[in-house]
Amino acid sequence: MKRVLTNDPRSFKDEMVEGFLAAYGRYVRRVPDASGVMAVGAPRRGKVSVLIGGGSGHYPAFAGTVGQGLADGAVIGDIFTSPSAEQVYRCTKALDGGAGVLLSYGNYSGDVMNFDMAQARCRDEGMDVRTVIVTDDVASAPRGREEERRGVAGDLYVFKVAGAAAARGDDIDGVEEAAQRANAVTRSIGIAFAGCTLPGQTEPLFTVEPGKMEVGMGVHGEPGIRTADLLPARGIAELLVDTLLEDAPEGAGSRAAVMLNGLGSTKYEELFVLFSDVNRLLRERGVEVHEPLVGELVTSLDMAGCSLTLMWLDGDLQELHDAPAATPAFSRGSLELPQETGETISAAPTSSAAATDAGGDLSESGAVALDALERALGALQDAEHELGRLDAAAGDGDHGAGMVRGMGAAVEAARGGGGSAGQVLARAGMAFSGAAGGASGALYGAWISAIGQSLGDGEKPDASAVHRALDSSLASLRDIGKAKPGDKTMIDALDPFVRSFGEAVGGGALLDDAWRQALPAAEKGADSTADMISTRGRASKLGERSRGHKDPGAVSMLYVLRAAGDALPKK
Repeated sequence: MKRVLTNDPRSFKDEMVEGFLAAYGRYVRRVPDASGVMAVGAPRRGKVSVLIGGGSGHYPAFAGTVGQGLADGAVIGDIFTSPSAEQVYRCTKALDGGAGVLLSYGNYSGDVMNFDMAQARCRDEGMDVRTVIVTDDVASAPRGREEERRGVAGDLYVFKVAGAAAARGDDIDGVEEAAQRANAVTRSIGIAFAGCTLPGQTEPLFTVEPGKMEVGMGVHGEPGIRTADLLPARGIAELLVDTLLEDAPEGAGSRAAVMLNGLGSTKYEELFVLFSDVNRLLRERGVEVHEPLVGELVTSLDMAGCSLTLMWLDGDLQELHDAPAATPAFSRGSLELPQETGETISAAPTSSAAATDAGGDLSESGAVALDALERALGALQDAEHELGRLDAAAGDGDHGAGMVRGMGAAVEAARGGGGSAGQVLARAGMAFSGAAGGASGALYGAWISAIGQSLGDGEKPDASAVHRALDSSLASLRDIGKAKPGDKTMIDALDPFVRSFGEAVGGGALLDDAWRQALPAAEKGADSTADMISTRGRASKLGERSRGHKDPGAVSMLYVLRAAGDALPKK
């Protein structure tokens, strides 16, 4: 479905947040200098704050559940894209009331990378920051490997428990422990009847054949783990209920909070028909249904489908689940909304972020680095649709847009100061990461920054210096992304390129010639990903269904390497 209520798709998130704040200013306010919202009255001195977040496109997750008794703030990424580490850092710092901050979000590689980097930075500044990652999706990893599962609609229950524990005055250890207990006993499974469509696009990220349904899909426009025949409501109810009960946590009791969640375009009346069967089946199987929720709670734009979530309850979890809350999209009990008394804490970048600024003119090598970035931006703009199409095959279709957004910011940062190639690239890498978000933003930003840091302030780096920079930056990528050749990532294009480049340099080739000689290895590596099964990122949950198309990260890396080579002096 073509989305008509848009202006510029690239500003969709910002305009959405502006409207959300205008509508719900009695609950939330903007986090200063950051892409996030915080509860009116937050932070409160001496109280633990709970910061949640992720990409847009899931309303009411995440911003809609910020308020009293639930989350204290939410950091907001672009559509289906994790917020950048810089944005998470700024929101975390703004919410610190001296008692610590708990970060909680769904288990997706981009979120994990960016939240982890922000947490490390906050801890370096003396803040007590903890993390609880939600892993409720039973379809995405088998029993015994629960820590590998995605976070889907069960997010809401974990956030609610954490927020209630913080509201009753638990310390950071207690809030963290309560959230971990909630996550350990929460299970979800979803089905889709049709894919969702990104703003500015006319085609959905995936399609479902008539008479079929996707079982075990994610909430970022990914197709399901498997395709099955479409069932009537009672058959779907049996599939959902039995799947969750078969995966019930060890020692689960007989009482559970139950959530039937619509994914974006399934009507409430349809959900009620389905819940009639869900409720009956749960009771027949000995589950006492406690305070059920039926409605849109964690969506995926306009996806047609639903998910079922159970959180098994003990006495304390039930108390926290039932505790009052008042947010734009979720309320329970009675709470008086506070007046604005929260402290605004500066989230300005520390000196580490400013250290890459360099005044004056660009040096000769700095001009080459800027030219390389500008050429890379042009190449990515030309390939944006192709990269999005590749990403939609097993992901959320935003890789092209994210790469263009990140490289655009990198070019702007490079133009904003002088200095050598190392200084230019260090600035550009930080800007890329901050603008792109997601796993690609974290990885590409770290890669560009690592090259710049290795080159340093030296002028006219020779081929050997560039090889050392490429080699060290590749090591940084492996460390951050935990990927190796064969995992179907950008590493599959970059690793053979760096090895081939090093061999050419060792044979006496100059910079331009060595780069040109290494490009076929990168192209072969990118092409080889079509036959691979993804083991990293969102696509890794699809198994064999991730085979048959090139990895978008490997392809974008090839385009960047080609463009950068065109900028090198011909000698």
